[in-house]
Amino acid sequence: MKINPKSPLSAAIMAILASVLWGSAFPVLKISFSELNISSGDISEKLVFAGMRFLIAGLMLFIFSSRMRKVGLRLKGLFGLFLLGLLQTSLQYTLFYNGLSNTSGVKSSIIIASGNFFVVLLAHFVYKNDKINMRKIIGLSAGFSGIFLANIGKGLSLDITFSGEGLLILSTLVGAVGTILAKELSKKFDPFAVSGWQMLMGSIFLIGIGLPGMEKGLRFTPLAFFLLLYSSFLSAAAFSLWYTVLKYNKAGEVTIYRFIIPLSGAVFSALFIPGESFTASILIALGLAVTGIVAVNYRRN
Repeated sequence: MKINPKSPLSAAIMAILASVLWGSAFPVLKISFSELNISSGDISEKLVFAGMRFLIAGLMLFIFSSRMRKVGLRLKGLFGLFLLGLLQTSLQYTLFYNGLSNTSGVKSSIIIASGNFFVVLLAHFVYKNDKINMRKIIGLSAGFSGIFLANIGKGLSLDITFSGEGLLILSTLVGAVGTILAKELSKKFDPFAVSGWQMLMGSIFLIGIGLPGMEKGLRFTPLAFFLLLYSSFLSAAAFSLWYTVLKYNKAGEVTIYRFIIPLSGAVFSALFIPGESFTASILIALGLAVTGIVAVNYRRN
């Protein structure tokens, strides 16, 4: 069966697969940091590791995608790809890791989920055919309620600092702007090429920012090396799938699928990380996320 990203069913499958892949990164990164002996507050080493991850992901796409290599021979449009890499990879992850180190994982997951609101809001002002409507409001409310429910009773507080929650909010804003830019670039270039080049360019900045602050080298074990390759693969696959969906569908509608990311991350964490468990609240949260997806994409014939 040929996959047509313009088809609602194919777009849904691709968006869900991309979200599940991103969700699997949660336990992978936690285990990787432990294997590499990276402490929770060592931002420089995390940035270098992220840079290596995206560099390898970009190289994977460069090797296996002839369309990405063709884009590399065309100077026109490279500025847009450079800007996307600066936003979506380097700046977003620099803000994310710095903010994450100064706030709890509970609030982080909730703030990250709020990025979906920013995408819908930006799409409302950028595109005439992607306005906010009642279906989107219901869908976003259901999805966000699910994320909030999954984190109730885990030490959620209302304390806010710029170095913690503030940087995470900026990270989600940068990610939302990057989503709109990625959609525009995907109209001109193959989504796989857009994904590969933005990761290659962004990875250089991440490594350049992180290296000066490193006090010790990364300790690579066989497991850490395998996880680095897997995290690179999931980034290459997830970004490519997501940009393909964005190219042919409304950003304000497909972004609802991203509520699956933190929830699938919770499920994978429960499966692979000792001490993490699958709770009834996560199951209900998944149900609310699905309800939100159905609400946004329901069409009456």
